[in-house]
Amino acid sequence: MRVVAVASIAFLLDLLLGDPAWLPHPVRLLGRLISCLDVRLRALAALAGRAGDRSRERAETVLGAVLAALVLLASSACWFLAVYACHGVSPLLSFAFECLLSYQLLAVRSLYTASMKVYWALKKEGLAAARRAVSMIVGRDTEALDEAGVERACVETVAENCSDGGLAPLFFLFLGGSLPLLLYKAVNTMDSMVGYKNDTYRRFGTAAARLDDAVNFLPSRLCGLLLVAAAFLCGEDGRMAFRIFQRDRRRHASPNSAQTEAAMAGALHLKLAGDASYFGRVVHKPSIGDGLRPIEAEDIPRANRLHITACLLGFLLLLAVRLALLWAAARAGLL
Repeated sequence: MRVVAVASIAFLLDLLLGDPAWLPHPVRLLGRLISCLDVRLRALAALAGRAGDRSRERAETVLGAVLAALVLLASSACWFLAVYACHGVSPLLSFAFECLLSYQLLAVRSLYTASMKVYWALKKEGLAAARRAVSMIVGRDTEALDEAGVERACVETVAENCSDGGLAPLFFLFLGGSLPLLLYKAVNTMDSMVGYKNDTYRRFGTAAARLDDAVNFLPSRLCGLLLVAAAFLCGEDGRMAFRIFQRDRRRHASPNSAQTEAAMAGALHLKLAGDASYFGRVVHKPSIGDGLRPIEAEDIPRANRLHITACLLGFLLLLAVRLALLWAAARAGLL
């Protein structure tokens, strides 16, 4: 029952409070660790490059795997030390620590808040402000985006992070508590920092990218189906959401990203994805959805309603599964 209690408290706190800027955040600490290891390990790979291009490529691949292993080991060690120290003072303090950590690692409310800043910038401040706001939540270049480009980037980010920031963290939290959740966020953060397919990280980021693909495989597909269910509940086109989900959910280089984008595109009758610029280079990607109407600013709050509803449905589903497993274990005399 501890996992159920931690997950329920953390989810409620996230919905009510979001992510207070003044509170030290574990993801920022993960980012500093990854950045530090990134610089040092790529420097080692550069030394290996003196023996030839193939040696450097092999070194980058191996050292990228070393980075992933070190980050996961460091995250686990810090978790065990913190929980052990808290438990030494009081079991209640240990429980409170896990609740606080889990709450900070969920991002349902913060995704809503950040994406709605883009919406209000479009409505009140103009395109330049909206570009700045959307640059805070997307990885693509935003300087040349027109209004439709800003809106599309924002809706795509809400769709993708509905899984990455909401459903997937809940999935791992209910799976085993705050430690699996922390390890998931470590993988997710590594992928966002070094999992690029550019000249710098193409090989060095391979381990992080593959790990991210693996841990998001089930949650992304579940989240896509939950977005379909949310479309029915929110008055959007659930039938179209399911049709586009079935048709377009593999139309992405990543095995996971298009799962939620396809459901969102179908629910809102939009065309998402397509070509985008990253670090000054245009990346060609297939489009998702039929684009039965042009995108508009109001699609951002619509996407957020779908996002919040899907996460609520996911929480209730995972809670029910966890309680059912506990009941079955108790009946079998395992508890």
